[in-house]
Amino acid sequence: MRALDDAEFDRWVRLLEARTGVIVPPERKPFLETGLRRRMRETGHTGFQTYYDELVKGARGAVEWASLVDHLTVHETHFFRHPPSLALIREEWLPRWLDAAGADASLHALSIGCSTGEEAFSLAMVVDAELSRSAPERRFGVTATDVSQAALAVARAGEYPMRRISEIPTAYRAQVEALDDGENFRICDRLRKRVGFACVNLLHASRAPLRKLDIIYCQNVLIYFARERRGEMLDALVELLQPNGLLVLGPGEAPGWSHPQMRRTGGPQTLAYLRNTKETQA
Repeated sequence: MRALDDAEFDRWVRLLEARTGVIVPPERKPFLETGLRRRMRETGHTGFQTYYDELVKGARGAVEWASLVDHLTVHETHFFRHPPSLALIREEWLPRWLDAAGADASLHALSIGCSTGEEAFSLAMVVDAELSRSAPERRFGVTATDVSQAALAVARAGEYPMRRISEIPTAYRAQVEALDDGENFRICDRLRKRVGFACVNLLHASRAPLRKLDIIYCQNVLIYFARERRGEMLDALVELLQPNGLLVLGPGEAPGWSHPQMRRTGGPQTLAYLRNTKETQA
């Protein structure tokens, strides 16, 4: 199979941006070409143009598009990927939320770009451990989203290789259980029931049927979108937050972004914002 030429690369980049919002810069051309080739071999396609034409036509193309996205958007992740962000939630935000929330209030969180579930379960572990210690009567739930159905299938199963257990701090390992095969572990049933997974594109997250949220956790996702779109998506996410709700981003993902209803919180190792308790003028 011949190489992907520049004109074809531009066409694929435009299609990906239009449908997913994801930007593939020129230096990532080998990544895109490798992903396309891998999926084309699996489907028996021999030309980039004929494969492209199939993807943009009809129901069959829509089904194949979903499979291609699985190949191109599953990114590396692991448990407790950014400890300072989780420490901010555990040590600063959660105690304030417990003090301010009503006695019967439940906590609702959203994990965006959850991939195979590690970040969503890490967030759930932190919230569960703190509420179990200080407010066992409180309930919580985490909605986790991604565009990859294959990644979400792994997340829903909640099973991971035993070698990955070292990523989970010792204090949280009671929330996982070894499987009989000795090679894998599973997130405990009680915690898995607190996390629901859905296929949602970040471009459309603000339109998802979500109740007002207390935490939005969105790390290592915005870097795949054009800089001008990041602000638009963040502005839309603000509308999903409760007053005093927390938005947690990856450091360096949204330089220069500000919003009249949001204020910075946390230290220099985190990028996080609190929604104001009262509406202010822009």
